Amino acid sequence: MEHVHLAVEEEDLYSGYNDYNPTFDSEELENDVGFLQAVRTSHGRRPPMTAKFPGTAIGARPLASSFGSRIPMVSSMGRPMTGAVQDGAARPMTAVRAAGYTSTLTRGTNFDPLGQSRGPAPPLETRSEDTPEEKIKILEKKVNDLLEESCMAQSMGAIQLALEKAKEAGRKERILVRQREHNGNADINVDLTYSVLLNLANQYANNEMYPDALRSYQVIVKNKMFSNAGRLKVNMANIYFKQKNYPKAIKFYRMALDQISNAHKEMRIKIMQNIGVVFVRIGQYSDAITSFEHIMSESPNIKTGFNLILCYYAIGDKERMKKAFQKLISVPLGIDDEDKYIPSNDDTESNMVIEAIKNDKLHQMERNLKVLAEKYIMTSAKLIAPAIETSFATGFDWCVDMVKSSQYVELANDLEINKAITYLRQKDFNQAVETLKTFEKKDSRVKSAAATNLSFLCFLEKDYDQADRYSDLAMNADRYNPAALINKGNTVFVKQDYEKAAEFYKEALRNDSSCTEALYNLGLTYKKLSRLEDALDCFLKLHAILRNSSQVMYQLAHLYELLEDPQQAIEWLIQVISVTPTDPHALAKLGELHDSEGDKSQAFQYYYESFRYFPSNIDVIEWLGAYYIETQFCEKAIQYFERATLIQPTQVKWQLMVASCYRRSGNYQKALDTYKDIHSKFPENVECLRFLVRLCTDMGLKEVQEYATKLKKVEKMKELREQRVKSGREGSGRGRREGSAGSADSSHSSSSTKGERLSAKMRSLPSSAEPYEASSPKEIDASYVDPLGPQMERPKTGARRRVDDDDFADEELGDDLLPE
Repeated sequence: MEHVHLAVEEEDLYSGYNDYNPTFDSEELENDVGFLQAVRTSHGRRPPMTAKFPGTAIGARPLASSFGSRIPMVSSMGRPMTGAVQDGAARPMTAVRAAGYTSTLTRGTNFDPLGQSRGPAPPLETRSEDTPEEKIKILEKKVNDLLEESCMAQSMGAIQLALEKAKEAGRKERILVRQREHNGNADINVDLTYSVLLNLANQYANNEMYPDALRSYQVIVKNKMFSNAGRLKVNMANIYFKQKNYPKAIKFYRMALDQISNAHKEMRIKIMQNIGVVFVRIGQYSDAITSFEHIMSESPNIKTGFNLILCYYAIGDKERMKKAFQKLISVPLGIDDEDKYIPSNDDTESNMVIEAIKNDKLHQMERNLKVLAEKYIMTSAKLIAPAIETSFATGFDWCVDMVKSSQYVELANDLEINKAITYLRQKDFNQAVETLKTFEKKDSRVKSAAATNLSFLCFLEKDYDQADRYSDLAMNADRYNPAALINKGNTVFVKQDYEKAAEFYKEALRNDSSCTEALYNLGLTYKKLSRLEDALDCFLKLHAILRNSSQVMYQLAHLYELLEDPQQAIEWLIQVISVTPTDPHALAKLGELHDSEGDKSQAFQYYYESFRYFPSNIDVIEWLGAYYIETQFCEKAIQYFERATLIQPTQVKWQLMVASCYRRSGNYQKALDTYKDIHSKFPENVECLRFLVRLCTDMGLKEVQEYATKLKKVEKMKELREQRVKSGREGSGRGRREGSAGSADSSHSSSSTKGERLSAKMRSLPSSAEPYEASSPKEIDASYVDPLGPQMERPKTGARRRVDDDDFADEELGDDLLPE
């Protein structure tokens, strides 16, 4: 019982249930002064409450107790309560309208807060484009689109399309301005007008329509609405410079310079540099020097320093040349050291960053700037070295000393090599060799370059052993030097070890796939090895690189000829003469191929063109003379055989052909005089005596007996000579005699290809019963040997050099090993 607690009498468990807000106490409304005052002031003016007003959610439910029906309460004044319902209608609600309830809803309607029962919403009203403001906005958009299209076309190189778009933009912009004026809108889009005019002027300039461009620029410059339009005078000056109107260009450059403030220092420097270049063009070097010196004092750069040296060289000022060269090599390039691009072994993250920026555009720009600076310094040194001192060697030494003390230390060795090349140009080979030999103990790169040049020099002098030694030295210094490998291959090539030469050329191509010399020489090597398909593949690859190389195309033509495809050979030779239309040997080769195909007229055309460009080619002369004899135009053949007589006066063959042409044309007296002249020069020639006997007999002359006697003596002497030769041969051994005969036959067959071909041509001429025609082919074949050898083995001579494999193997292999 001690744990039982009794309820305390003071505590009322049901207290608080009858407490309510006094606002809802209707019994005390009569004592509420505020309520009574409100009733007196507004009740009379308020319309009567009817049942047609919709009610609220509270009004829809009449107040009721738990013991009776729900009966609406009425105010003490007879006025319905705010929640009262009359005739089944509810009072309008506003507090819950956001939840979807509206005043139009009546009791019994479905709950539809989203209004889905009303169907889809009506479409938005379209904005009318007929209003003036909308028309102006549409026009502005069209103009901007045309400007963008014009700029994009220019960036892609379609300058004609860019100009058309710029013109269209100009027309649309003028329509826009008129539309604004018509609507009374005085506000002009100045930026849009400026952009249209400037783009149009630029496109005129790009299309080289300079008068139109100048007019467009003039419109912009004279318009006061455009701020900073005076800068466009630089563009106008550039156009005058292209038109070579240099005084006006200087005038506009200076006008632009006056309108640009000192805050734009870089732009002012560029304009002054242009002014200096124009002064150089018109030969006013002193004015140009003034501009360049000002630039070098304010903002020195490589191009201006180089131009300044050129001006000093033009006026011959030695001391100022030296000072300008020192300024040039001291110009800061603003390039970071290459060491920062070398990755470290520790930090992986930094290595990834270095790998990413190693070949980015910024690093490429830095490399290009450095290469340009080195080019200008090398050119300046080569230019001023002979001028600043008494000898070019002393001048080169001074330049080398200056470069060694500058940031371009690595250029000193290149200058030394250029010094050796200058000796070569002056034909002082000993000094060149001595200079290059000084690099044998230098670092590997310089040693390899020097040894390569020494190898090439020895190769040209046909000292193949020394060339081989220096090529080995160059390869040991730098095995990846393609020029050294080519020189090594050349020395092996001349020793006829073609397989080994091909290996060196292939290695050079592996080190530098763009080495055209190695590819060319490899093709020649495959030709020597009779691997014609491989050689053809090499020259086709080379043709893809050197599209206009006549030497490559000639080699392709020769290969197709060797592969017995004359049509392809003709096609390639036609490409050769399209590049070098005055090459007489290519024309002669085309004539030969057409002749072998049976097309005499086309062959004659090419042979005649070859004769026009090179009238001393005996093969062409011989073919033309035989062609005219074959076509029964002996008079025209005479001039060709007379020219052959001048070229080879000791060959009786040509003089006999001249006399034969006179005889065939019916001019017997001229033929007789020619034969007499031949007899005086070659008294033992049997053919000449036979024709003299024949002509004197036909003409009834008294000299016939004299010539007949001489003919018998000569024939008897010839028989005795043949007997002596025959007896001498019988005394020698049979085996030796057979070997000698074989070698003689092979020698004759290898050195008289043209003679045999022409003998066949002469045999194809119309036959005759006359003694000359009956015996002439054999005599001509036996007596005529081309002193220049077969056509494909003929060496080049001066400007009329022809292309063949032996020629390139001896002279053209590695021809560009000397640096430029």
